[in-house]
Amino acid sequence: MSVPTIVLNNGVTMPQLGFGVFQVPDLAECETAVTQAIQTGYRLIDTATAYQNETAVGRAIQQSGVARSDLFVTSKLWVSEFTYERAKKGIDASLQRLGLDYLDLYLLHQPYGDVIGAWRAMEEAYHAGKIRAIGVSNFYADQLKNLELTMIVQPAVNQIEVNPWYQQPQEVAANQADHVRVEAWAPFAEGQHGIFTDPTISTIAQAHGKTTGQVILRWLLQRGITVIPKSVHQERMAENLAVFDFELTAAEMATLAGLDRGESQFFDHRDPATIEQIFGSSLKQLRKDVD
Repeated sequence: MSVPTIVLNNGVTMPQLGFGVFQVPDLAECETAVTQAIQTGYRLIDTATAYQNETAVGRAIQQSGVARSDLFVTSKLWVSEFTYERAKKGIDASLQRLGLDYLDLYLLHQPYGDVIGAWRAMEEAYHAGKIRAIGVSNFYADQLKNLELTMIVQPAVNQIEVNPWYQQPQEVAANQADHVRVEAWAPFAEGQHGIFTDPTISTIAQAHGKTTGQVILRWLLQRGITVIPKSVHQERMAENLAVFDFELTAAEMATLAGLDRGESQFFDHRDPATIEQIFGSSLKQLRKDVD
């Protein structure tokens, strides 16, 4: 079954469901996984500089036998390259590692550092045809609005954490009202809090003859959210694609909305100590290099 597509705010067409490769740093395993994903029917592949597997993704794409125009490839720029000059080099480095002439979507991976300078470099690459659409990741609505007020090209996508335990309804609504496509990372919350055996999700899954994972993906799709589940098992890849032949009822959607715990399952992107711990070394090194 082919994956339905949506049209981004700049007219570019994007699959509603894709394949992510976060936490697949082993290059051989990553190449095999992407190869199998493409064979299974995925056409959206999502990677990032920080994942350290762009070369493996590129090899799989080049050996897939699928026309480049039929694939939608996303990568992301890390905060250590968030200046105008470094971002220009970072974009070219991603293209070189992937072995591609252009990217379908390129994102600022986090909202920290010189996002304005980095965005200007991405706009130039967009106008030069190196990138078909540009966007952001992990931006809260106010951070996105701040960027929008300084930009020429509007972000097409905001990739954020969305799963049954952290549903972010206000953030999703704010992005959608601005015609920015929300794309969910960690749709399964990496299995935390027994998400695959949760009785509420399991009951809904049984009613449709589906798995809990398929119900979660369907719930996200019906909220107008693009989703990029990851798996290194081909049977699970196929399972994750088989979500376009059923529909959740309004009552089931409301039931699932009641599962929201209202907190990230990983870390708070706005906690100063967490920001320092995760991003501080990259930003300090960048400042030292620039100075």
